[in-house]
Amino acid sequence: MFGFFKKKFNIVAPVDGKVIELSKVPDEVFAQKLAGDGVGIDSISDIITAPADGKLTLIFNTNHAFAMTLDNGVEILVHIGIDTVELKGEGFERLVETGSRVNSGEPIIKINRQLIKKRGYSLVTLVLIANMDVIDKIDYNLDTQVKSGKNIVFNYKIK
Repeated sequence: MFGFFKKKFNIVAPVDGKVIELSKVPDEVFAQKLAGDGVGIDSISDIITAPADGKLTLIFNTNHAFAMTLDNGVEILVHIGIDTVELKGEGFERLVETGSRVNSGEPIIKINRQLIKKRGYSLVTLVLIANMDVIDKIDYNLDTQVKSGKNIVFNYKIK
């Protein structure tokens, strides 16, 4: 009916850093929103947390990314760094297991920033909605400094 009656849902920062537009992310798949829509965070901390409450549906074997299904059915992907899959898990430590119910701000992955940066990889972390077909609107909180588990990086409304 009227869009202003729809509830807004918040996604909080999974890592400390500066929120950037996807178009500015140094990877074409993410920049062109082929993996979903959301934001990048030019990260400055070592712990990656859940950006919302939900079920941890997948942690990649290399621990460089994880997916969550939220209670409202929205699917979130958090991808740590650019091309970091090439590290084959080195520099990433899993803190919880796939299938776990997690709360916003709960630690999921610990990274070794120095090792990853030394190997030449960007640590821009992506926070994406993978099933955009259920989304009506996203409002981004761009060009702001955020704290993991505290500040909103974007909010959205479901169709």
